[in-house]
Amino acid sequence: MRKILLAATMLILCIACQEKVIETEKLNNQAIAEYNTPIRPGYEGRNPYWNKFSKKFMYAPAFDFKVAEGAESYKYTITQDVKENAKEWSFTAEAPYLSLAPVWKDVEVGNVILKVEALDKEGNTIAVAGERKFYRDAPFKGPYHEAVRGYKDAAVMALLYIHNMKAIQNWKNDTLPDMSYELNTYPCKIIGSTISAEVLLAKLCPQVKDDALKIAENAAKFLINQSQPEGAPLAYFPPTYYGNYVTSGAKRNKGKTMAMEALTAAEGFLDLYDLTGKQEYYDRVINITETYARMQGEDGSFPIKMDFETGEPVNNVKAMLHPMLEHLTRLEQQYGVTKYTTMREKAEEWMKNGALKSFDMTGQFEDGTVLGLEPYENLTNCTAAPYASCLLNKTNTTADELKDAIDLIRFSEDQFVYWKSPVKSYGIEIYLTPCVAEQYKYMVPIDHSACNLANAWLSLYENTGDQLSFVKAKAIVDNITITQNSTTGLIPTFWRVFLRGTDWINCSYLSIKTLLRMEEIMNKNNAE
Repeated sequence: MRKILLAATMLILCIACQEKVIETEKLNNQAIAEYNTPIRPGYEGRNPYWNKFSKKFMYAPAFDFKVAEGAESYKYTITQDVKENAKEWSFTAEAPYLSLAPVWKDVEVGNVILKVEALDKEGNTIAVAGERKFYRDAPFKGPYHEAVRGYKDAAVMALLYIHNMKAIQNWKNDTLPDMSYELNTYPCKIIGSTISAEVLLAKLCPQVKDDALKIAENAAKFLINQSQPEGAPLAYFPPTYYGNYVTSGAKRNKGKTMAMEALTAAEGFLDLYDLTGKQEYYDRVINITETYARMQGEDGSFPIKMDFETGEPVNNVKAMLHPMLEHLTRLEQQYGVTKYTTMREKAEEWMKNGALKSFDMTGQFEDGTVLGLEPYENLTNCTAAPYASCLLNKTNTTADELKDAIDLIRFSEDQFVYWKSPVKSYGIEIYLTPCVAEQYKYMVPIDHSACNLANAWLSLYENTGDQLSFVKAKAIVDNITITQNSTTGLIPTFWRVFLRGTDWINCSYLSIKTLLRMEEIMNKNNAE
């Protein structure tokens, strides 16, 4: 009897294993098929060609090559040098600006050269319509490494690491930041995230609740003390930059503030209000939101950067508004605040008619600059993927918004995800894959960027039930646990071999929230 039971158990396990292999192969094939669909190519007329500065592609690209006079057709040729053997893929089309879909699935991973030649009636070359070098990136191909610890365990470990940092412990007895952690130079982003992280730790670990709450409240006091006073143009806004500690672009940023940065502080105040019930924190959030309401342009826009004292824009660049959409959605969904519905709708319309129509998902970072950039010169997932999540997390996402969100997610994967690390000339895979690079001007894998994509995929999965979106998200989140220091709990900001720097608390905090979200979804799936 025992032998029969053992055999039956082995058979069940074997069948389950075979089913998993079949499902994995099915999802991999789905991914390959989707990669053949170009992402909002310019020839559709919805937006210009957005990939002028792109260096890599996972989805079949199309380029803005011009029609040649007298041409009857165009020959597309992709070549790749693999040691001594040159490989080539080609096809003929009626125009020079179409996608590479006819051969894309056959093109191997690596650096390639595309050449499009104009042909006459006899098939002779009469001109070169365009050439382009780029990296044909590796597609999704599961399975990837599984998580090495539970998602919630990883999240708590990371929270405790932050909590025990010297600069964080400093807040227990001081209302000024410890500048030995130099990133405190960005108060809204870093100290606002510190508040949120300590509030979350207080909820998850009651044994350190008192200390965590003291840290959060003293950090909040600092932001409040540094904020603009009532009646000022930027009333209640904490600063983007602190004192003389601005180490990057110090002269350019002195006395300036990024328009969307105050929202990170506002979210920290909301988290603190949720934990303590103290009305002063909620009131401050509303006052910050009121200032935003006064700032909004008739077209729904906001400036990207302003003078901190006068509130005057310092350039003509407009801010990307996904942080605003997230904030106003939270006020509506969690607190029933409908006063700012028109403000949100105007912001949504500006994003739709501006960022989405141009498809210029440009980077807007407080330690960088937008000055002197051409359109599409510094694209980033940090605009596109969170914007996709905003569309998917609405109470009633329309069919058009769903399509737009999918385009934004695929763009982010195409341009910034690495499922397999490129191999450098010295033969080393330098990226801790799967991972997500931040922006064209800093093509380094960052945990915050990984979470941008993971959360967008999870929202798409929850909206549509698409299993491929779920397994892509899971592969990314599982890698958070793998990159995490198993001793200290640190989640590194930079997922690249040989690159170490100061780890950003706001990045770690998003990783922590993403881990907890995955834990919740997995528990829900297991219960069904």
